[in-house]
Amino acid sequence: MKFDPDTIRTLVVKIGTQLLSGRRAFEGMVMEAVVKEIAALKRRHDLNVLIVSSGAVGCGMNALGLTKRPADLRNKQAVAAVGQATLMHYYETLLKTYGEGLRSAQVLLTWSDLDKRQSYLNVRNTLNTLFSLKTVVPIVNENDSTAVEELRFGDNDTLAAKIAAKINAGLLIILSDVDGLYDGNPAQRADAKIIPYVERVTDEIAACAGGAGSVAATGGMRTKLEAARIAAAAGVPVIIANGNRQGVVRGVLEGTVPCTVFAPARESLSHRKRWIAFGRVMQGQLIVDDGARKALVNQGKSLLPAGVVEVRGEFDVGAAVLVRDAAGHDLARGLVNYSSRDVARIRGKKTVEIAGILGHKDFDEVIHRDNLVLL
Repeated sequence: MKFDPDTIRTLVVKIGTQLLSGRRAFEGMVMEAVVKEIAALKRRHDLNVLIVSSGAVGCGMNALGLTKRPADLRNKQAVAAVGQATLMHYYETLLKTYGEGLRSAQVLLTWSDLDKRQSYLNVRNTLNTLFSLKTVVPIVNENDSTAVEELRFGDNDTLAAKIAAKINAGLLIILSDVDGLYDGNPAQRADAKIIPYVERVTDEIAACAGGAGSVAATGGMRTKLEAARIAAAAGVPVIIANGNRQGVVRGVLEGTVPCTVFAPARESLSHRKRWIAFGRVMQGQLIVDDGARKALVNQGKSLLPAGVVEVRGEFDVGAAVLVRDAAGHDLARGLVNYSSRDVARIRGKKTVEIAGILGHKDFDEVIHRDNLVLL
């Protein structure tokens, strides 16, 4: 499958930790090769390019002479703070060397930057303004020096997908140290084959994913599948390819390198629903019965209190929660009309009983379908 750079308009490239480490905690050979390709693309085509890059912790480890990745959050934050400056220096130097006037722009994000609707929109506006300058390549990374554990993206695959969805990217390329998604673990099965095209990330497809990556990494194939699911829901095609291959970005666009292509959804989510589904921090969970599952999934209904069988976590009115069925399958994400305490009191009850139980009835629904996104 080929992708025409002239029609993509906006390209997001994610460079993973495995590609930026080797005998040392950070090595920049792949970074240099990819930046060189991106610079050539921008010279030949009028397209926006954004890089989501790991490497801050690795750069910090090298600078501080560390041989093991810090285990506790406080030291990770400190090491990342040291390394982020070096990482950006590398990108700035490479873009100046190969880009003939190109510059880098540092954009550091945490979950909280996307959780609030206004800051979510501010991030998009900032990136679009950087693109309008024509000579700037934004370098996006998680703000490891300030993010607390419960508000972390956890991996840059997820961050890349959320950014690609936010800016209406024409393509997201996730560069890893493997050629794509295999139908089995190639390290254990000699007959394992690459799956070249995925129409939709089903449970069967997810079962093909292995565990986490190297000890220096935080992601793995499972996080890449979740990233593909997020981006595809927003109408963005996703490609997983091997960043160690020479000319991998051009090869992906020309369809000449082995890779896995994930198709975009036929109907993409609106920006507001993207924010609900992928921009908010999930504050809790609602477990629903089979009747509610069918009403949500098959009939596009709102979630009523009668269908809720269990409330997990504590949350206030307007919080984002995950809706799951009794078997543990994720069904939807949405914004609740009642707090966890009130939902626990009215779960399993009919709408007409709400006022008698709570002393008031502000809404008929626990989650209105306009504030609900099916997964």
